[in-house]
Amino acid sequence: MNATERICKFLDEAQTYYLATVDGDQPRVRPFGTALVYNGKLYIQTGKIKEVSKQISKNPKVEICAFKDGKWLRVAGELVNDDDRDVKAAMLDKMPELKAMYSADDDNTQVLYFKNATAIFSSFTEASEVIKF
Repeated sequence: MNATERICKFLDEAQTYYLATVDGDQPRVRPFGTALVYNGKLYIQTGKIKEVSKQISKNPKVEICAFKDGKWLRVAGELVNDDDRDVKAAMLDKMPELKAMYSADDDNTQVLYFKNATAIFSSFTEASEVIKF
């Protein structure tokens, strides 16, 4: 398992992670649950009509944080929009509960991948591990 797959596995097992964006000078944090490795890139998914999408468009620098079993993962980087239908379909196949709200062919479904990212695995009892991808 490569580093990107390991990061995605942690996010999947945690089930919920928190995505932080910036709205002007105000941080915004909300729960997310989508994560996918596609062509070696770590993707998340949202809707283009949502405020989070507008915030990412204005400032693509984000950070996510997930916690499970006494360990946490933080991933900081830039999100890049990808309108490729195949990656949208792959995300929706992995997360079929989203198909009630999203389609690979609609104008709302948005998938974004991390670029220039740093992941940090941490706990209170072990040294942190830093992965750049």
